Amino acid sequence: MQERYGLDRRPVGRWIAATVLALAFVGALGFVTVGLTASTVEARLVTWDDVAPDRVDISFEVRRQAADEVTCVLRAQDQDRIDVGYATATIPPGDARVRVDYALRTLAPAYTVELLGCAADGPPSVPPPQFPPGVVPPDQPYGPGG
Repeated sequence: MQERYGLDRRPVGRWIAATVLALAFVGALGFVTVGLTASTVEARLVTWDDVAPDRVDISFEVRRQAADEVTCVLRAQDQDRIDVGYATATIPPGDARVRVDYALRTLAPAYTVELLGCAADGPPSVPPPQFPPGVVPPDQPYGPGG
């Protein structure tokens, strides 16, 4: 048939081009998924205890590169999910695995506490404080006398 009509039934070039294009797409997708979202900082909330109506003791663990200064954001909310405490904690370079105890000052008793996130390259991208209009966030961290 090929001699008579000049048709080749096996388009090898097209199969190769389609395979290369599919592999390039999968490679780009893998790079975006793993390469760009990989974080060198891992953090988790370990415990929290509302020891007073205006204070919550928080313990969290951070794993990072030992030379990194890490910034973490903590939030306490009341039972209506309104912020009663919000703080940014900076952890200086040191051990690769660190457990941090933080005394968070609150405006009212806390119903829930969250570790919103941690980052080594400045403040993490997390939601901003959500205090009601006109409410001034309490000074952080909690300290005796005020």
